[in-house]
Amino acid sequence: MAASALYGASGFGRWARLAAQQALTQDDLLAFETYGNVSLIHVTDIHAQLKPIYFREPSVNLGVGGNRGVVPHITGADFRRFYGIEDGSPSHYALSSGDFAALAQTYGRVGGLDRVATVINAIRADRPDALLLDGGDTWHGSLTCLETQGQDMVNVMNALKPDAMTFHWEFTLGSDRVAELVEGLPFAALGQNIFDAEWDEPTELFKPYEFFERGGVRIAVIGQAFPYMPIANPRWMFPEYSFGIREENMAAMVEEVRAGGAELVVVLSHNGFDVDKKMASRVPGIDVILSGHTHDALPEPVQVGETFIIASGSNGKFVSRVDLDVRDGRMMGLRHKLIPIFSDVIAPDPAMTALIDAERAPFAERLAEVIGQTEDLLYRRGNFNGTWDDLICDALLSEREAEIALSPGVRWGPSVLPGQDITREDIFNVTSMTYGQAYRTEMTGEFLKVVLEDVADNIFNPDPYFQQGGDMVRTGGIGYRLEVDKPQGERISNLTLLKTGEAIDPARNYVVAGWASVNEGTEGPQIWDVVESHIRKQGTVKLAPNTSVEVIGG
Repeated sequence: MAASALYGASGFGRWARLAAQQALTQDDLLAFETYGNVSLIHVTDIHAQLKPIYFREPSVNLGVGGNRGVVPHITGADFRRFYGIEDGSPSHYALSSGDFAALAQTYGRVGGLDRVATVINAIRADRPDALLLDGGDTWHGSLTCLETQGQDMVNVMNALKPDAMTFHWEFTLGSDRVAELVEGLPFAALGQNIFDAEWDEPTELFKPYEFFERGGVRIAVIGQAFPYMPIANPRWMFPEYSFGIREENMAAMVEEVRAGGAELVVVLSHNGFDVDKKMASRVPGIDVILSGHTHDALPEPVQVGETFIIASGSNGKFVSRVDLDVRDGRMMGLRHKLIPIFSDVIAPDPAMTALIDAERAPFAERLAEVIGQTEDLLYRRGNFNGTWDDLICDALLSEREAEIALSPGVRWGPSVLPGQDITREDIFNVTSMTYGQAYRTEMTGEFLKVVLEDVADNIFNPDPYFQQGGDMVRTGGIGYRLEVDKPQGERISNLTLLKTGEAIDPARNYVVAGWASVNEGTEGPQIWDVVESHIRKQGTVKLAPNTSVEVIGG
């Protein structure tokens, strides 16, 4: 299983080199030389996006420690050079951020679960017993998902007939609702690291693993839910559960399934890519990790020891197909293809289109209402600032009459192109959550620095097992310097109030507005209403370039 043999069989090159949309066909996207005796289909981080969208990949994705300068922590032109991607090609548009708005005019929207259904059906036509595995962050991220408490996504995903899934944002529906939905699933709900908080032992609701017989092979799929739920999301919403990486338990589960006859061990993970790399280096016996949470889309697997890590992007933008040759109780080889869901090229599955439209019908008028327009590309991804979050911070400053705004560094949320209308659906796609209250409070300058330092360590701690956050908290009204390689507590300096140019006074109280507080009982209007009010007053959104954060190192 040499890496060179693996990369030669990645199936990446053909669609990447087709120069124009007109030259790209569904057959090109689906072309795959069937291999071995087992097929895996991986989707992850769909974030409730039922319809085709625009989604810009990050232009900044810093790695620290041993992950500096390696995938997925290279972006833009560096990423394209690394993979031999031609500028202006479909893969340039799908996989990197450069010239995004211009290329979007050529290649159009991506995703749509009716297009995903077409791809899954085609793979199953070729390999009828392929395993479909969902990496989580599925029941969260849209107006309809919020309003139906995840039911729209459950209904649509059930129609795709997954074999197993794991979890993260799903838990923010609250543990009672999660239990109600999970008990009704016609497939396995997995999480070897989901424990009963009171007894510190595995739960009955979430199995650690599931066995499958496919292609004459006994396969074990082990679930790994997001480890840091009580840190990144409100603990009070799921007090019955504890999480964590639970590396020792993972190793025990691998040994257990091997003892139970597993010839192929697959980890369905929501750890994030760097955490998966570390786990792969420390837990022997895992053949494949299907990685989620950090939204990375990589056209080739990454090999750590004898483990192959597959990253399948987010928002329904990609589907990964992995074919494996499993003989004599072990994996002998692997072929992989990251399939981009170009929604103008892939024909929608009619039955799935009808189901999606039925789920959305009660909300259609609300979703479609135009709130304003944008002159700028609105996007979220990046370690520091995205224009969507600049807009949200501006809304918090003005609507909540604050000096400073804080917006969480979440990765989910589609893009809106320059010149497009901003609909209510667009706003909910970047704000919808079950704890969206926009608070207004006072913080001392000293406490504000502590907050920024804490978030920075969650992202830039050199040990991936201590990287517990998303991206850096977005800020409005202040600027600062961040030195990536400094130790915890020393990364943030030069904190400045932008309106006056004055240094932030550690002893002074500042009026701060934000949203997505993990504290129970947070009061304030919902963030989507705050943003909608702001956009209505603006009419047309025009954002000044954000140069408020100076980054050193990384």
